[in-house]
Order: sequence, then structure tokens, then C-alpha cells
Amino acid sequence: MNNPWPYLTDAEINEICSPLKNGAAQIRFLERLGMVVKPKPSGRPLVARTEFDRVMTGSNAMTKGQSTSAASSTPNVIGLQSFFKQRKHGTRT
Repeated sequence: MNNPWPYLTDAEINEICSPLKNGAAQIRFLERLGMVVKPKPSGRPLVARTEFDRVMTGSNAMTKGQSTSAASSTPNVIGLQSFFKQRKHGTRT
């Protein structure tokens, strides 16, 4: 079922967090599940549908072009060192 909304609806959040009704309690519950949750101005939780899918399916949400290798998740130390070695220090004219 493809839902056109990018965020979970209040009804969906109420169903996930049942019996919790308080927005702050729902936010804490969803964060404990491992989701990134932002509070709305009303105090209710705002959860991206892709974030919910990522946590509930146990998979990493990856965009096109990202690699699953561990090497891509580590910093490029050699590239950073070379950047600082080539960088001019002091005033630039």
C-alpha cells in the first residue's frame, strides 16, 4: 500500500503508540523504537514514513548511489590529510 503522504498521519501514530495519547509520551516511545522524531508545534510527533519503514523492516534506508560496503561509511583520512597539506595557511590575497 503506497501512501502519498511523506509523514505518518496522527491516526497511524495513535495506532502505533496505543494506549499512549500524550504527544510527549508518544515521541519518547517512538524514539525508544529507534526512530528519528521531530515534535510538531502542537506537541504531536512528526515521523517520516521512510523512517518508520526503515526501523520496522530492520533495513537501512539508502538513497540511489550509496554503497553497502563498510569502506564507504568510514572517513577518508588520507583525503583529509592531503587537503590540509595542500591548503595555504595565513592571509589569502
